[in-house]
Amino acid sequence: MLILTTVAALLSGACNAGLIAMVNIALNHQGRTTAAIISAFVALGLGRLLTSFYSQIVAVRFSQGVIANLRRDLVRSILNAPLRKMEEVGPARLQVALTDDIYHIAQALLAVSLTAVNGALLLGGAVYLAWLSWQVLLSLLGLIVLGAIAYSFLMKGAFRSLLLAREEEDKLFGHFRALTLGIKELKLHRARREVFFARGVYDATEAYQRHNMTAERRFTISQHWSHLMFYVFVGSMLFLLPAFSTIGKEALTGYIITTLYLMGPLAGVLSTFSLFGRANVSLHKIQQLGFSLTANAPAPGPEAIPAGEEMPFERLDLVGVTHSYHGEKDGSHFVLGPMSLTFRPGELVFIVGGNGSGKSTLAKILTGLYEPEIGEIRLDGKPIFEENREQYRQLFSAVFGDFYLFESLLGVEQADLDTRAKSYLVQLQLDHKVKIRDGHLSTVNLSQGQRKRLALLTAYLENRPFYLFDEWASDQDPQFKDIFYRQLLPELRARGKTIVVITHDEQYFACADRLIKLDFGQLLSDKRVNLPQTERAMVAGEAEANAETAGASRQAGTLR
Repeated sequence: MLILTTVAALLSGACNAGLIAMVNIALNHQGRTTAAIISAFVALGLGRLLTSFYSQIVAVRFSQGVIANLRRDLVRSILNAPLRKMEEVGPARLQVALTDDIYHIAQALLAVSLTAVNGALLLGGAVYLAWLSWQVLLSLLGLIVLGAIAYSFLMKGAFRSLLLAREEEDKLFGHFRALTLGIKELKLHRARREVFFARGVYDATEAYQRHNMTAERRFTISQHWSHLMFYVFVGSMLFLLPAFSTIGKEALTGYIITTLYLMGPLAGVLSTFSLFGRANVSLHKIQQLGFSLTANAPAPGPEAIPAGEEMPFERLDLVGVTHSYHGEKDGSHFVLGPMSLTFRPGELVFIVGGNGSGKSTLAKILTGLYEPEIGEIRLDGKPIFEENREQYRQLFSAVFGDFYLFESLLGVEQADLDTRAKSYLVQLQLDHKVKIRDGHLSTVNLSQGQRKRLALLTAYLENRPFYLFDEWASDQDPQFKDIFYRQLLPELRARGKTIVVITHDEQYFACADRLIKLDFGQLLSDKRVNLPQTERAMVAGEAEANAETAGASRQAGTLR
């Protein structure tokens, strides 16, 4: 696009210079205008229009995909970035990068074609001016140099204001996110709502507007300063040059006409500087986030396992694993570990501990979302490194405490997907509220407990060998909580799955095979739950009876 636009722009500039020459010749021609002058004028005019039209069409065709491509590249970079980095950046800054920053970069790219055309027009005009009188052109260039010094000073201040405005935009998007997520709390508390608007939204929008106004004011002053230099040059040629030089009328007329004509292309070039300034700030912010706009999609490894297929393992070990947090704002410091744990197929493990004890952090390390700072994860004795971490994560199906529920069963491609999903909906007691067709859920606007059941449905269909549930039962009613612990979990264990459950439900601790207890990031105990044989048989029999009852009443069968 850039090559084609540049070629078209150069041709357009040449045609434009020829047009100026024809106008000047026609004005100074003695007698009637000849057919040659008219033919040249028509040919050059058509050439100018066609080359300009072509360059703009190429730019428009390019513009239809540029924003989409940039956003796809940035999303791919975000998907490939470590989860810990995403959490440190925060959703507000990511949203600004995906919306405003990409938009400004795309607008600057699209302005390249316009700048090339206008630059070619200026170049063609300069060539014609040099042909008329190179001495006058040198004086013009000297005036341009003087004007450029003041222009650059004004532009530096404008770019500085743009950077300050961009910083305020991050804060503004943070307020927007708080508005959407905390709308219920804001509506219930009038004083909170008023302070949120007055000290949050109002102050941020005011600062954002102020910095933008300062930047635009400097851009406007810069443009008018360049126009002033043009008028000074025109006035000098009209009133000073004839007094000190014997320049001919034809050359003088050509200079005046050419200079006035070039004011349009010059204004076009100067107007793009604000676009380039905003794009430079946006690109700087994206680079600060640590993302690249040239990211490539990760190629699946040769041992990639399709969704829904088994990927068995014999044991999974955490060996001396340590992970730490350091909060820069509050100076807090939290260290998880060092700890060593082993997990095997067909094992039901509960992780317990108080709030802030490190349970969720351990879950993210276990599933490969966090990388251990010290120690390592071993799968069947083989260490997990960056090269095989993506493949390792395919072992897990998880429902985290802050889970997100997609409206489609993304990535689960199975011939009988709808049939299997419907049977699970019956078992999860959601068939009366949710329908499924071609892998699409009819609704996700449910209570939190019911949404967690839909998330569990997705985990079932993924059919991974390792399941992790982070406080899954906390939003369930007592009846379904009992079903979860005494029926669903034993069924998964019977299928040879490894299940890790983060829970506070002490009354169900006896259902686990192992109980891991954490406190302030330290492993306090990892012990097997020693149930009497009669009680273990009773739990197993109760789970089997519940499964048979559910299958008979709902004609759904047990989980496969």
